[in-house]
Amino acid sequence: MDKNFGNFIFHETEIKDVYIIECKKFLDERGYFMETYKKQDFLKAGLNYDFVQDNQSKSKKGILRGLHFQKHFPQAKLVRVLKGEVYDVCVDLRKNSPTYAKHVGVILSEENNKMLMIPRGFAHGFLVLSEEAIFEYKCDEFYHPEDEDGIIYNDEDLNISWPKIESEIKLSNKDKKLKNFKESKVFF
Repeated sequence: MDKNFGNFIFHETEIKDVYIIECKKFLDERGYFMETYKKQDFLKAGLNYDFVQDNQSKSKKGILRGLHFQKHFPQAKLVRVLKGEVYDVCVDLRKNSPTYAKHVGVILSEENNKMLMIPRGFAHGFLVLSEEAIFEYKCDEFYHPEDEDGIIYNDEDLNISWPKIESEIKLSNKDKKLKNFKESKVFF
C-alpha cells in the first residue's frame, strides 16, 4: 500500500519495513527543487529514524559495493543517487523475519527520484550502471570500521539477479574476501 505524505510517496515492498520512496520534483526554467528528507513526513509514514551520519561515494561503471552490514552496531539507511544510476539491493538478515534471506532490488537514479529506506538488520550493496554514480546515504548509527562485515554479492543461496552490464564487475579487495551467506552466520 502506498502512503502519500508531503512531497513523498512511500511504497511498501514485499519485505516489511523496507520502502521505496519517491520524491516529488518541482521543475521550472531555473532547474528544480526537491525535498529528500523531512522528519515529520517520514514519521507520518511510520518511519521513525534518528539519522546521525551522512555518507557519499563516487564510483565508476561496474563497481559493486557490498553486501555490507555492521554486526554489533547495525545501521538503518536512507539511500539515494545524486548522479547516475545504480541497482541497489538490501537483504533481510533478521532471524525471526518471515522474509529472512529475501531481498529487495531497485534502480535508483538522478532521473527517477527514488530512494530506498533500509531498516536495521539488513545487508546492503549496489552496482553502478551508468558511467559514473554519486551515491548518498543517511545512517541512524555511526560507522564502526572494526564492526563491518558482509556477504559476497553473488551468493548462490541469495540468488540476487544483478543487471547485466557491458563491463566487468569490479570489487574492492575487501569485498572480494567476503564470505557466502551460510558461512557468515549473521542474524539480527
